[in-house]
Amino acid sequence: MSAIESVLQEHRIFEPPAELAATARVSGIAAYNALAAEAEQDYEGFWARLAREELSWHKPFTKVLDESRAPFYTWFEDGELNASYNCIDRHIENGLGQKKAIIFEADDGAVTNVSYQDLYHRVCRFANALKARGVKKGDRVVIYMPMSVEGIVAMQACARIGATHSVVFGGFSSKSLHERIVDVGAVAVITADEQMRGGKTLPLKAIVDEALAMDGTDAVTTCLVYRRTGGKVAWNAARDIWLHEILAEQADTCEPEWVGAEHPLFILYTSGSTGKPKGVQHSTAGFLLWAAQTMKWTFDIKPDDIFWCTADIGWITGHSYITYGPTAVAATQIVFEGVPTYPNAGRFWDMIQKHRATIFYTAPTAIRSLIKSADADNAVHPSSYDLSSLRILGTVGEPINPEAWMWYHKHVGGERCPVIDTFWQTETGGHVIAPLPGATALVPGSCTLPLPGIMAAIVDEAGQDVPNGQGGILVIKRPWPSMLRNVWGDPERYKKSYFPEELGGTLYLAGDGSIRDKETAYFTIMGRIDDVLNVSGHRMGTMEIESALVSHPLVAEAAVVGRPDDTTGEAVVAFVVLKRTRPVGEESKTIANELRQWVAKEIGPIAKPKDIRFGDNLPKTRSGKIMRRLLRSLAKGEAITQDISTLENPAILEQLGEPL
Repeated sequence: MSAIESVLQEHRIFEPPAELAATARVSGIAAYNALAAEAEQDYEGFWARLAREELSWHKPFTKVLDESRAPFYTWFEDGELNASYNCIDRHIENGLGQKKAIIFEADDGAVTNVSYQDLYHRVCRFANALKARGVKKGDRVVIYMPMSVEGIVAMQACARIGATHSVVFGGFSSKSLHERIVDVGAVAVITADEQMRGGKTLPLKAIVDEALAMDGTDAVTTCLVYRRTGGKVAWNAARDIWLHEILAEQADTCEPEWVGAEHPLFILYTSGSTGKPKGVQHSTAGFLLWAAQTMKWTFDIKPDDIFWCTADIGWITGHSYITYGPTAVAATQIVFEGVPTYPNAGRFWDMIQKHRATIFYTAPTAIRSLIKSADADNAVHPSSYDLSSLRILGTVGEPINPEAWMWYHKHVGGERCPVIDTFWQTETGGHVIAPLPGATALVPGSCTLPLPGIMAAIVDEAGQDVPNGQGGILVIKRPWPSMLRNVWGDPERYKKSYFPEELGGTLYLAGDGSIRDKETAYFTIMGRIDDVLNVSGHRMGTMEIESALVSHPLVAEAAVVGRPDDTTGEAVVAFVVLKRTRPVGEESKTIANELRQWVAKEIGPIAKPKDIRFGDNLPKTRSGKIMRRLLRSLAKGEAITQDISTLENPAILEQLGEPL
């Protein structure tokens, strides 16, 4: 029985609400099928039509798709445009200058409203400030900022002058930040003195200073610092400059730099199955097209909607569905600095009530944690708030389990709002498999059908299609405009990671296992097929965490696996061999805590192992290969039923099966 079939036995199919289906941009499954058929029959014509309808071109394109250098595909290559112009200027020209672009709520609850006209002047001043510091078209700028209007403005300002931004999540360590600064070849860093999270101040500038003190950062000649808290920071007068001081000197208009469609808009690093993060490179036109189109299709965005995506700009979701997607379609959106549990676990519901949000997009991890809080305290239960403004709910970052889906649908959406379970990745640029709220019948736990133009399929290890009802490897068979263009500086890794020869060299490998239902053909994502963990929607390579652990002076060897977790989706479990005798009792707990803090320092708090187990060695074959499938079973608390005849040291399994 497939996973989706078992879900169907427990839960009914949820048809689109009649009112929404009647008014949606894609109204009814027949409309979805017509779009999918259009893409099937004239692939290039389909994408060309969307690109002309959704984007404003400075120089129209004549060439749609070039597959001659596959898998290094190009789209609309001879066209020219500017992302910032598409997100701001054209709306002002259309009379929308006074429309709210951003409703920003700070950690302490203070609210700032920013119109499209205000946003235009802020972005222009910031763009002029970058130019005043010598930043130019083609340069790379690293952004290490809190969730803020300034963070969004910084990204748009880079786009305005043709600089390529690389945003680093504010929870990453100085070492992780340094890695990205060096790899991308940054000439400038934009940061803040500190950030506010849950009533606490957390350093940012100090971490940038640590990163820039390491080797290989000489190209960075500018560090712009946003004064968020007023906290004390060290200062390098030759490099550092307060953002408010340089902005005060700038004009509030700035002509956009027109760039080619394939110009790199941004580089965003994501974990791979090897230790070094991959710099995923996205183009300007293809990325922006899909960010705008999916706002219309997946979220059915309307002029009077109040859209809220709870992500951080440090992740792809914040790029596609905060900085670029909503602004490309002239939406009004909520941007939130804080955390969902401060000052209490009703913060999300209070903000929906206060700002009359109509579309709410968050992570299953957040939903699961808020379920626990709501069950424990009725005062922070969604039923204690007026959530009647909501019309569409969405989830992102990982598959949502059916139980959480049902709770979200019932208690947040009042059983009237469709729950849009979106599957996509940093590499895809936007949604690739997701229901359309006015067209697709919903099944809890399934992301349903590919969006029109996305040729998704499930294949076996030889790249051959498997029948519906049989699990396999998720691939996309044809290039699409918002796909990544390269791994920055490493084209061989791009080909090996995403277009492996084992699958024929032309199928995009998503890295996830999946299954399609026999009757509905709906997709259900079954989890990663490589050594990448998904913790609270954040992808981390096991090798990256293992490398951090073995860099600790006490550690001789480490192996990291994931196990299912009710709150975070997947939890990090580390099996560690020390350079000394195996610790026991309280000593083992002390060392485990020390190693957790070490990993937090080396990578960031999100990478901290939830469970650390010590062994005299690791389960290895006689050829020295670690048998990770056994470690996965141990992490889950399962009995070992697999063949262990090739193990050199089978007795170690009992030792490693003991949690601290």
